[in-house]
Amino acid sequence: MADLVRLFNCFQPDHYDIFLDVSRSEKKFSGKTTIYGTASEKSIGIHEKDFDVTAVTVDGTPVKFDVDNANEVINVELDHTGEVAVSIEYSAKLTDTMMGIYPSYYQVDGEQKQLVGTQFETNFARQAFPCIDEPEAKAKFNLALKFDEQPGETAIANMPETKVEDGVHYFDETVKMSTYLVAFAFGDMQSKMTETKSGVKVGVFGTKAHAAKELDFALDIAKRSIEFFEDFYQTPYPLPHSWQLALPDFSAGAMENWGLVTYREAYLLVDPDNTSFEVKQRVATVIAHELAHQWFGDLVTMRWWDDLWLNESFANMMEYVAIDAIEPSWNIWEVFQTTDVPAALKRDAVDGVQSVHVQVNHPAEIDALFDGAIVYAKGARMLVMVRALIGDDALREGLKNYFEAHKYNNAKGSDLWDALGKASNIDLGKIMESWLEQPGYPVVSAFVEDGRLKLSQTQFFTGAGKDEGRRWQIPLNANYDQAPEIFSEESIDLGDYEELRSSNGKPFRINVGNNSHFIVKYDETLQNDILSDVDQLDATAKMQLLQDFRLLSEAKQVSYAEVVPVLKQFADSKSNVVNDAVYTIVAALKKFVEPGSQDSDNLKQFVRQLSDAQLNRLGLVSVDGEDNNDKLSRPYILGAALYADNPDFQEAAHAIYLDHQDNLISLPADTRVYILSNEMKNYANAESFDALIEEYKQSTDPSFKSDICAAVTSSKDAKLVGKLVANFEDSSVVKPQDLRAWFAGVLRNPAGQQFAWDWIRDEWQWLEDTVGGDMEFATFITVISNIFHTQERLDEFKAFFEPKLDTPGLTREIKMDTSAIEGTVALVEAQKDAVRSAIK
Repeated sequence: MADLVRLFNCFQPDHYDIFLDVSRSEKKFSGKTTIYGTASEKSIGIHEKDFDVTAVTVDGTPVKFDVDNANEVINVELDHTGEVAVSIEYSAKLTDTMMGIYPSYYQVDGEQKQLVGTQFETNFARQAFPCIDEPEAKAKFNLALKFDEQPGETAIANMPETKVEDGVHYFDETVKMSTYLVAFAFGDMQSKMTETKSGVKVGVFGTKAHAAKELDFALDIAKRSIEFFEDFYQTPYPLPHSWQLALPDFSAGAMENWGLVTYREAYLLVDPDNTSFEVKQRVATVIAHELAHQWFGDLVTMRWWDDLWLNESFANMMEYVAIDAIEPSWNIWEVFQTTDVPAALKRDAVDGVQSVHVQVNHPAEIDALFDGAIVYAKGARMLVMVRALIGDDALREGLKNYFEAHKYNNAKGSDLWDALGKASNIDLGKIMESWLEQPGYPVVSAFVEDGRLKLSQTQFFTGAGKDEGRRWQIPLNANYDQAPEIFSEESIDLGDYEELRSSNGKPFRINVGNNSHFIVKYDETLQNDILSDVDQLDATAKMQLLQDFRLLSEAKQVSYAEVVPVLKQFADSKSNVVNDAVYTIVAALKKFVEPGSQDSDNLKQFVRQLSDAQLNRLGLVSVDGEDNNDKLSRPYILGAALYADNPDFQEAAHAIYLDHQDNLISLPADTRVYILSNEMKNYANAESFDALIEEYKQSTDPSFKSDICAAVTSSKDAKLVGKLVANFEDSSVVKPQDLRAWFAGVLRNPAGQQFAWDWIRDEWQWLEDTVGGDMEFATFITVISNIFHTQERLDEFKAFFEPKLDTPGLTREIKMDTSAIEGTVALVEAQKDAVRSAIK
């Protein structure tokens, strides 16, 4: 494949007339697309992929053309520049790759059915219709859709349907938008509708395999989210409707198609009678994320994929802003602290990581940009930092001006900083350049030297890393006024420590609130002062201490052996964010012990000491009126009890399982995964194992299916786990969209690791053929790097993946993950003896 060529430079579309005729039975479609636009050259290119092009006309006259399949371009020769109308007739196949136009498969009452939908981000619109498939090439679209329609079926798209004639569904003209946001779907659907205060119609659609009540939660969240965003952005929602569609097969989590947002069923449909609070939080934030995009990404779109963060980072922050506003009792920012923050800090500490803003030099690199921990999580944290710096009033004013200046067009990162900077009277561009353009983040060392309180910054690495002298403009958020608001130097002297400590009357801390993207290394004097007063800290501050201890341990700047005794100070916390931090460290300790060894038994005993009191306090089942912190803490405690082979837990969980064995989906959703996992690990036989797999195949509840996946992949029986791997390529058991979770579960299980590792090496070509164009494909490699921690596995990893280093879109991932495993292997070797001793 050649280097990247921007077709928009030669041909600027203004309007598309698209006709598509889709046959599900023959798994193909034909179409005619007319593109009205302006040609600045007589030789133009139009994107296509896997089309059989039968005719091309310009202004009604047939012209010469050739199809360059390698570069996915139809080359067309014109006899004039200026305004032209290019018509292309073609046919193509529907695929099962979950890209372009594709069928989703599901069953209702034992009958196999299809719901056809679309996925065009990043550059898959060219698989559906000829186009300039670049985000800057915004145009208006008229869609006419015909399909092998059955009675009672529905067709939906970005805009309302205007008429149906001779079996053709016609939809209203769209506003000016990018090709990757065009969407439509058709099939046998059910829906529920409501309307916002401003008159926007809101609907949730899904297949009839689900109960109608499963649409209610999403409908409520979607309606209130749109109302919130209209108010916060001070900019009306620009379309007549907002449809939310759950697709049975979907590669991403969700996609912000303008007016027709598509989701995995797991991220939209909720059983109101038995769904965990955690899942409700997740679904709500996903919906809010996609609806935030209707302005930030859809109304104003990044000019090119290198500014992808402009879409995703902002939507990632705004999902929390929105849900915090409409459900304040949920304390949703705690979820940000336990998911996005640690993901960003872990990934961004590996040498070779991409910066938030990344140049794109090759088509295959576009999908590789979607690094969730960087473009989503780090970018969101970067914007949380900005919000804390400028305040909501300036943020809202800046966004209103940004939307007004760039609506229906494209923007760059500098346009956002300009708008927010003018609203806040702060040179945000100067501050944010260091975060946007540089990979990694700093560790700020706070220490007392010669009686003086000093700070210094240097880039933080876990594993090997080359210090290139990078410096960041760091919002310190210190609790001493003597510290500057922005710390940009290599080091700074804040003054006499004793005087500062006396005048402030509290231990010195920085990054209060944990909003800025850095970690802190306190020296012994400052650390002991904080720990002696730890009960006075809020939950976020306690979590932050543990988080920084863990990361510093991963970097070998301190030893995990020093952290082990500290955990007992936090073990009885009633805060879920503190419990998350405690048991994240516990999970990290597992790599220092061999499964089945005395050291492993010692660790299990230690985990029981940490968790027993909490297990007795919380029990296995939530109760009515329970505090949200208890609901969210219980999974950490039950996970600890499951790992630690706690006999009281095992017996109690088994008893609950037996009470529900004839209707396992009725197990309490908050703790169902632990009850099922306990059963599979400690009580299952081949019969009950196979029965649970059959439950998985038959169930339409995505939360229940996820619980089953986690349970069966944790079995101690190698023979049974081997049977799972044999099903990896059977889509009637494991859909490709869910395969990564199954693979990760088996790979993490000592009884199954060899099966999973052999499978991915033997079946790499099948995996690439099946999900290779998916933006999440490279994360199969990330999964491996998160689990492997021995020299033997490192050698095998390098032997398999190094020959693939030149594969476009995989190069950075392979290099980073090799580095990550090398760092883990070195860490284990350096600290294992001390850690095992500390645990004992």
